[in-house]
Amino acid sequence: MPPPPISGEIRRAAMKRLALLAVPALLLLSVSFLLLRPSSTPLLPSSPHPDPDRRRLSVYVADLPRALNHGLLDLYWSLPAADARIPASSDPDHPPPLGHPPYPASPLIRQYSAEYWLLESLLRPAPASTVGVVADWRDADVVFVPFFATLSAEMELGWGATKGAFRRKEGNDDYRRQREVVDRVTAHPAWRRSGGRDHVFVLTDPMAMWHVRAEIAPAILLVVDFGSWYKLDSKSAGSNSSNMIQHTQVSLLKDVIVPYTHLLPTLHLSENTDRPTLLYFKGAKHRHRGGLVREKLWDLMVNEPDVVMEEGFPNATGREQSIKGMRASEFCLHPAGDTPSSCRLFDAVASLCIPVIVSDDIELPFEGMIDYTEFSIFVSVSNAMKPKWLTDYLRNIPKQQKDEFRRNLARVQHIFEYENSHHSSTGAAPEDGAVNYIWKKIHQKLPMIQEAVTREKRKPEGASIPLRCHCT
Repeated sequence: MPPPPISGEIRRAAMKRLALLAVPALLLLSVSFLLLRPSSTPLLPSSPHPDPDRRRLSVYVADLPRALNHGLLDLYWSLPAADARIPASSDPDHPPPLGHPPYPASPLIRQYSAEYWLLESLLRPAPASTVGVVADWRDADVVFVPFFATLSAEMELGWGATKGAFRRKEGNDDYRRQREVVDRVTAHPAWRRSGGRDHVFVLTDPMAMWHVRAEIAPAILLVVDFGSWYKLDSKSAGSNSSNMIQHTQVSLLKDVIVPYTHLLPTLHLSENTDRPTLLYFKGAKHRHRGGLVREKLWDLMVNEPDVVMEEGFPNATGREQSIKGMRASEFCLHPAGDTPSSCRLFDAVASLCIPVIVSDDIELPFEGMIDYTEFSIFVSVSNAMKPKWLTDYLRNIPKQQKDEFRRNLARVQHIFEYENSHHSSTGAAPEDGAVNYIWKKIHQKLPMIQEAVTREKRKPEGASIPLRCHCT
């Protein structure tokens, strides 16, 4: 018999906990109310959504077969060959070692592992978790869709039958899974209630859910940045309509920027040593679109005496070079690549290397909760393109300010941790780490989601309302 869907396991556990807690909780609530409520206080109707800081986010997990989440991990580890995009000698996890970790160690996939850790936080909630799983979708604030979209896309990219055929639908196993997810989720009454606006999809990989994005656009999308949506934006921006500004399908108002999973080990402040290099970068020199700035920066700084610019792939050798280079450098360069952000930024934080961000279109995780200017340097592309401007600027930053930046880096490292402090793939996520910060950020979206759902209800059939730009 196949294992039951994950959502069924969660709901049965939630109902059991509710049954055990319901009677004593109600008795305690009744006694407390009688003892503490003054006789003159009017009995006001309670708000259906109290202060977000004083309640947990209620999450319903959509019914999906195991084959669309943990079953994909089984499929991944059964693959007979290495990822076609990585030389076999440098593939870190194929063939799988005995007692392999649950999520792939391949850097191309592991950097997007948020989908795994978010589902784990619902399967095995920590005592101080900011979320609570509910058994009935009508009681939920949001509906979490437990599809490992990144793993699905990456397996098609690395092991697909036809090289370069990812965007085709025919013979594409990833598209088949995308279609199944959308068909199942949109057929549920929870989707019809809200038009999908309270559904959460994890799309950390730029290629995740590539073929069906327009169908899930109203939902809350968890993305590492908006770079993978630019081509869609440019097509819609060509409209000649004078009374409509095409929406871009993603918005800081409804969606959540989440961190990459850093690939380098965390360096604690007590372990910090001298850093003789001014600025360090390791990665591909040649990129596309917004990443063209990287190639120009490379040419400007490659011959600077205290700057290290290395080209390399994030295999085992490249990883060791990055650890050594970042830990020996005062600053780590983070220029735009194919997308505005990359895992490199979070590797720099883990390495206590002050990030120098040259990416005008970048969006960052948890803004409003943390202030990146306290531990990062932001430089406009126009200034960075001036010969010697960037290196002169960095050399003039006093040691006292650099030390303060590094202390602030140490204070925020835990916020970007998906795994526990020992970096075990099987350990629970830290209570004050990335997973809980993501849930808190989603919680902040609730008033806007509820307003959008309410507005949608009153639109009469046949009404034509133009799409509007949500500027941020």
